[in-house]
Amino acid sequence: MKVTTYIFLLFIALPSLLFSQGKNSKGDNYFYGYQYQKAITEYQKEQQKGSLSNSQLLNLADSYFKVGNYKNASEIYQEVNKKDSILTVLQFNQLLQSLSKTSNKERVQTFLRSKSPVLSNELMENAEFNFQILEMGANNANTVNLVNLPINSPQTDFSPAFYKNKLLFSSSRPLKSKGVYVPSGESYLDIYEVAISDTGKTGVVQLFDQVPDSKFHKSTPFYSEENERLFYILSNAEEGELTYDENGKNSLAMGMSYNSGQFRFLLKNLSTSFYYPFFDDATDRLYFAANFDDSYGGTDLYYVSTNNGQVMSAPVNLGPRVNSPGNEIAPFIFDGSLYFSSDVFYGLGGMDVYKSRIQSRDVYGIPVNLGEGINSKEDDFGFIIKQENDTYMGYLASNRPGGKGGDDIYAFRMDAMPGLKTFALRGTVVDASSNQGIGKAQIKLLDNEGNVLKELYSAENGDFTVEIPWQDEITVQSGKGEFSAYSKSYSGKQLEEIQKSPYTISLLQLEDLVEETEGKKVVRLKKFYFPKGNSTLTPEITMELDKVVEAVQNFPNIKLRIETHTDSRGSNATNQKLSQERSDIVRDYLVSKGVPSETILESIGYGEEYIKNNCTNGVYCLDFLHKQNERTLIEVVSN
Repeated sequence: MKVTTYIFLLFIALPSLLFSQGKNSKGDNYFYGYQYQKAITEYQKEQQKGSLSNSQLLNLADSYFKVGNYKNASEIYQEVNKKDSILTVLQFNQLLQSLSKTSNKERVQTFLRSKSPVLSNELMENAEFNFQILEMGANNANTVNLVNLPINSPQTDFSPAFYKNKLLFSSSRPLKSKGVYVPSGESYLDIYEVAISDTGKTGVVQLFDQVPDSKFHKSTPFYSEENERLFYILSNAEEGELTYDENGKNSLAMGMSYNSGQFRFLLKNLSTSFYYPFFDDATDRLYFAANFDDSYGGTDLYYVSTNNGQVMSAPVNLGPRVNSPGNEIAPFIFDGSLYFSSDVFYGLGGMDVYKSRIQSRDVYGIPVNLGEGINSKEDDFGFIIKQENDTYMGYLASNRPGGKGGDDIYAFRMDAMPGLKTFALRGTVVDASSNQGIGKAQIKLLDNEGNVLKELYSAENGDFTVEIPWQDEITVQSGKGEFSAYSKSYSGKQLEEIQKSPYTISLLQLEDLVEETEGKKVVRLKKFYFPKGNSTLTPEITMELDKVVEAVQNFPNIKLRIETHTDSRGSNATNQKLSQERSDIVRDYLVSKGVPSETILESIGYGEEYIKNNCTNGVYCLDFLHKQNERTLIEVVSN
């Protein structure tokens, strides 16, 4: 796999030959010399003579993985894992990658679930989400057409970067001024530039001369147009010679070129390598990949805060939502989302490009695989994108079949953002009466068959963010304890619209809907009157009864009791019959509007039995006083 040359072999950071001075076998020496096929042959010979140590077995598994023999790699990883848990997190990722390439998805998920007690919740959620969205595949993707650029060479070309009206990139094409990088067998990397016309036509490739010369690595540039600064990676060297740490390792530093050629080291550590700088003008944060000791796997993504080009903080790990047991590289922020590449096991193949929505300053959403087109079964990385008028254009590197060299640079132009379609909702659960956020409220997203797609709880301030693979119909539900139940369904364009702005879920408390009347807790309604002498429902009455229907929808566990009263005019028997008819017609209307019949415990007509004032039989009263006795009460018996 040629991409191993300059993506993963750069991570090796070139140790000196000190490794060969210990008591290593031939297999070990070939392994540490990056000659993996020869290492396999020697380890097999040594295995026939006697058993290999666990570390040698893992070297053998790693060698199989490097040459693409995933079946043998997964078998050895699992064998060692069963008898001795010495797999590194990176080897655990390679185990799952190997299983993914040689087994069905169900076997991988079963193995993953068996390890869930020792894995982070973020990793499990990320895996479940991406398994699901990739299964939906092309039905859920914007079509993308990648164009292999004529600037590519038979060597390795990668890491495109926007630079004014040009494109910068890294290449291992041979130069007289540079030697051979031993792990790859190709030249040390350098930075090149090429003009790009408005139509996408490329000019002549030239060596980029705005950074100091070096006969060792210069690569992965990023240009901040706002600050007119160029960030890039270079080999640690002094006076024209590589420098090593106490273990004989040469690492990669990060430098900055500014003011037409001035240079400054930004991040330099003889024992740690830095990769793929990206500077975010909006936050003055410098993002990069590195292999620090607090890594969640191989290389992780970090940032440092800066001020006027000076690093002002220690590196901050982006955390387990972004970083995985694999390698993460090539951060790029566009339109509120972090794009990066990872070889985590739940992708399509090797390195895949992912998109994570930046929810707040240090909170990232689930990384979503951009799907086939942008990604392939090989390695895809160094994704950059910008908007030009009504279209999106960008570049990435890949070693997919059909290229000219190890890695090639590809271009794309699209009317819509590339990637698999998702539904992302950001909002707040609030108390409807006070508009204060409600913490720990349950939020559910359901499909059109009522299956729960995602369940989560709001933060203490009521905020929530959720993202799921796209569905054509989604129901949003919410609730908490004494608060009302919330349920709204959306489809098509409605789903597109509610994603564009913060979404508010207002929950009522039962006390907001009821009042005390005649010693009873009743649904708060505007007083209404039936036509004199009959039980016909008027629009005025149904408008109020619809409030009862809404109350039951908000509080589905509520129990009701309907009682209807008349005034004293007319006979007792007539009034008793009339009030019962009215009570029953109210019940029937509520049931017809979706109120479950079991919610209504009773519907009783009391006639003139409970007169509220002195307007009893034989007493003259004005009409408005008689009307005080004519009433319908919807009593809340329990919730």
